[in-house]
Amino acid sequence: MSQFAINIIFVGLSFALYFGIAIWARAGTTSEFYVAGGGVHPVVNGMATAADWMSAASFISMAGLIAASGYGASTYLMGWTGGYVLLAMLLAPYLRKFGKFTVPDFIGDRFYSKTAAMIAVVCLIIASTTYVIGQMTGAGVAFSRFLEVENTTGLIIAAIVVFFYAVLGGMKGITYTQVAQYVVLMIAYTIPAVFISLELTGNPIPGLGLFSNHIESGVPILTKLNQVVTDLGFASYTADVPNKLNMVLFTLSLMIGTAGLPHVIIRFFTVPKVADARWTAGWTLVFISLLYFTAPAVGAMARLNLIDTVYPQGVAEAPLEYDQRPDWMRTWEDTGLIKYNDLNNDGRIQLYNDSGLGTAQLALNTAQTDGGDVAAATAAVEAARIKHDTEVDGRFAAAGWAGNELDVNADILVLANPEIANLPPWVIGLIAAGGLAAALSTAAGLLLAISSAISHDLIKRNLNPNISDKDELKYARITMGVAIVVATYLGINPPGFAAQVVALAFGIAGASLFPALMMGIFSKRINNLGAIAGMLTGLISILVYIFIFKGWFFISGTANFPDTEEYWLFGISPLSFGAVGALLNFIVAFAVSYATAPPPLHIQELVESVRSPRGAGGAVDH
Repeated sequence: MSQFAINIIFVGLSFALYFGIAIWARAGTTSEFYVAGGGVHPVVNGMATAADWMSAASFISMAGLIAASGYGASTYLMGWTGGYVLLAMLLAPYLRKFGKFTVPDFIGDRFYSKTAAMIAVVCLIIASTTYVIGQMTGAGVAFSRFLEVENTTGLIIAAIVVFFYAVLGGMKGITYTQVAQYVVLMIAYTIPAVFISLELTGNPIPGLGLFSNHIESGVPILTKLNQVVTDLGFASYTADVPNKLNMVLFTLSLMIGTAGLPHVIIRFFTVPKVADARWTAGWTLVFISLLYFTAPAVGAMARLNLIDTVYPQGVAEAPLEYDQRPDWMRTWEDTGLIKYNDLNNDGRIQLYNDSGLGTAQLALNTAQTDGGDVAAATAAVEAARIKHDTEVDGRFAAAGWAGNELDVNADILVLANPEIANLPPWVIGLIAAGGLAAALSTAAGLLLAISSAISHDLIKRNLNPNISDKDELKYARITMGVAIVVATYLGINPPGFAAQVVALAFGIAGASLFPALMMGIFSKRINNLGAIAGMLTGLISILVYIFIFKGWFFISGTANFPDTEEYWLFGISPLSFGAVGALLNFIVAFAVSYATAPPPLHIQELVESVRSPRGAGGAVDH
């Protein structure tokens, strides 16, 4: 049986399961659509939240970033897990006590302002839409490879699948679908990791295998990896990061973004009691830790396997001939996610740190053939060549290498890992189903958050309060369909790898929504004017900072500055600016609130009531 047929079987069976659950658990009321009726058990909810959380960024892209960046990418692990501690301790039980359907619901009532609620809707839509771009990007990567179609075609297929089971089932269907997806994605992630760990280290536990000896060389696997990457001119895999401030701010941005993401918060409204909200957060941490404990090993082993593929006799010997490349590389080339350019015309694949020479040379070729600033491109080539010719004591120049020739999209490494390691075909089919489960589960949760914000918070609460339950449900489904189309369009040209796009979304949520939620719960003095001013300050500051480096509204070619450290303000990356935006939010909110009248007495009493976890009922529309 061919690998394509095996992939179809695994993916088809998993999708049949998801569709079956969506039909079985179809939402018939707004309560079922928004919060699954409010009766989900915390263990089930914890598993569903973990699937909601372990998105394409976690399953597909995070290990790829760790493979590419080494120790520096550990910030993703620390920030995303640390955020759940904040969520469990500082937000989840209090929001559950408040008993609303959505985050804008809470902000609108706590700050006694429709304007505040509307701004929260805008913040929610921007953060969730940015986040869902990453999920659709990851789903497109998975579909394109395992259905052997172009990346754009794969993304469109993913959109159709999400549209079916998310629009039909709402939160009720999504919850039980995500439980099934969690099981699929965890099996798919851990089984290949166990195989690869055994193959490279003899240790069946990948997290421990990362600190075991490499079987072939007899040295610790991280020592072996450090050796080969530095021999190819890359930074040491375990090297410390030079910009500690950026690392701290990035970790903090991911933490507060986690605690402020609406599609995660809304899951805490689906449990019966306040105590269940805390238990949900605890169980979620347990479930996500199983993947996060494995991810660093997957990343390191994927990097080593890729280098061993290109340099089968070792990095000091001649690299692989392009015509002898393995089948997995040929297949990924068809998707456009692996690109080869024979810059020195020797018919071999050079994969190394070329100081930017290869990229500069391709830019010069484009300028010469398609029109452009040839003089500037030529100068860039010469500057890169000067650096290139001194790398690793001139070994690359002496070998006649003219630049890095293999461009590997970091998002493919987890999906390609079983093929690189020559694992059985059924393992490859399994990881296909897992990658798709990860991307689609989170996409569904995000789309639900977007649709509920528009149908419930915008239309029901503000524009047409007399709308019927049936019509509200109809608008929720229509909105979700529109959101899928927009996310698909943006996913075709994303502003980064899946995990990087997700990090931008976390920064937006952390800068705009997290401070408002915190101040709404723990400060009786913050009034409506302070909350509005703070949210606007946080949202505008981070969007402007992101757009000037990533392009306005993520449109290619509209960035004001190159997205490099020398241009960043105080060395702060756009991915890390969420923490700065949150600080500005807090400062402005407190300054405005203390310069104006305090909130009404009944609002201050409401805050006192929310802080006491006892006495909460089901989530209500009040």
